[in-house]
Amino acid sequence: MDAVFVIIILVALMLIGIPISTALGIAGVATLLIFNLGYQATGANFVSGIASFPLLAIPFFVLAGVILEKAGLAARIAKFFELLVGQSTGGLAIVAVVTCIFWGALSGSGPATTAAVGLLLIGSMIRHGYDKDFSAATIANASDLSIIIPPSIAFIIYGNLTGTSVSALFMAGVFPGLLMGISIAVTAWWLSRRRGFKGIERKGSAIEILRALREAVWALLAPVIILGGIYMGIFTPTEAAVVAVFYSLFIAMAIYRTVKLKDLVTILVDASVISSVIMAIVVFAGIFSWAASTTGLIDMLAEGIMTVSPNAIIMILLVNILLLGLGMFLDAISISYLIMPILMPVMKTFGIDPLWYGVVFITALAIGQTTPPVGVNLFTAANLVDSDIDSLSKEIVPYVLVNVVILIVLSLLPCISLFLPVKLGLYSP
Repeated sequence: MDAVFVIIILVALMLIGIPISTALGIAGVATLLIFNLGYQATGANFVSGIASFPLLAIPFFVLAGVILEKAGLAARIAKFFELLVGQSTGGLAIVAVVTCIFWGALSGSGPATTAAVGLLLIGSMIRHGYDKDFSAATIANASDLSIIIPPSIAFIIYGNLTGTSVSALFMAGVFPGLLMGISIAVTAWWLSRRRGFKGIERKGSAIEILRALREAVWALLAPVIILGGIYMGIFTPTEAAVVAVFYSLFIAMAIYRTVKLKDLVTILVDASVISSVIMAIVVFAGIFSWAASTTGLIDMLAEGIMTVSPNAIIMILLVNILLLGLGMFLDAISISYLIMPILMPVMKTFGIDPLWYGVVFITALAIGQTTPPVGVNLFTAANLVDSDIDSLSKEIVPYVLVNVVILIVLSLLPCISLFLPVKLGLYSP
C-alpha cells in the first residue's frame, strides 16, 4: 500500500499543476510521515542530497555560462560561422546548429542555449526568408546537444547517481554528440534545400573571416581548455568548473571588456537562481527516491523490468521508449532521479556497462527536451518567435526521427561511446 501511495500522490500533485521538484519532495515526505518510515532522517537526507563534491561543478559551470552569455560570446561564435558557411543553401540553419554545439559546450543547458542562440540568429534567419517555426525548431533541437556535448550538467548528475567517473562520461559524450550534431546539420540542410531557404547574400572575405575567428577564438578555446585539462589530469571535472569561471571572467573583463565590476552582482544573482532551481530538483528528487526505496517501490519496479525480457539490448530499447515518453512531460534531471535508482540494479543484473549506458540514457533525455507537450527547449523557442507548441511540433518531427535513429545506433554500438575514454586511459571496461 505504501509503495502505491507514493506514486498516487506524486501523480495527483503533478496533475493539479504543482512543479515537479516540489511534487517529488511532498510525495516523498508525505509517504514517510503517513507510514512512519523514518521521517526523522529527512533533514539529514536533505543535506546529503547536495553534499557531494561532483555536484559542486554544477553551480560553477552555470556561473561560467552566465558570464560568457553576458560577455556576448555567442554572438562572436555565430558571426564567425556565418561568414564561413552562411552564404550556402541552408547556410544559416547550419550556422545555427554549429553555434548551438559550441555554445552548448559552454553552457551545458538546453534552454539556455536555445535562448542565447535563438535571440541571435532567428531574426536573421527570418529576414533571409527562413520560416520562423522552422528556424525556432532547428535551434531548439540543436540545443539538445547541450547535455551530450561536455561539459554537461546531466552527465554530472548521472555520474553522481551511479558512481561513474564524470571525466570518463565527458569524454564518452564527445563522439555521440558530434555524430548527432552532424546528423542535425545534414537534416537542416536537406530541409532548407527542399524549401528553397538560402544563405546570406554575400560571402565573407578571407580578412573578415580571420577577423571573426580572432574575435571568437577565446570562446572556441573554452571547451578545449576544460576537456584538455581533465584529460591531462591537471584537474578534476569539479576543479575544471572553477577554472571555467576564472577563464570566463578573464576573457569577459580583460579581453573583450564587455563585463564590468558593476555587472558581477547581476551575474551572481542570475547564476544563483538557475543553480537553485537545479539543486532544488536534486534535493527533492533525492528525498522521493529515498521514500520510494524505503517503501520497496524501486525493488518492485526493477524486478518488473527484468521480467520483460532476458535480452539486455531489448530491455535497453524498451527503456529508451519509456525515457522518450517521460521526456514529453519531465525535465532531464527529474527523470534521472526518478529512473536511475530503478535501473541501477537492472544494469548490474544484465551486466550493462554504466559508462556506455550513461551516454544512451542522456541522449534519450536530450531528445525529450524538444518533444511536446512540455519539451523545455521547444517551449523556450516558441516564446522567442511568439508561436505555439503545435506549430513547432510539426517542424520538429524530422529532427526527432533522425535523433531516434542515432539513439538506436548508440544503443547497438557501445564502441562509439567507449572509444575515446578507453583510448585516453580514463576507463577500462
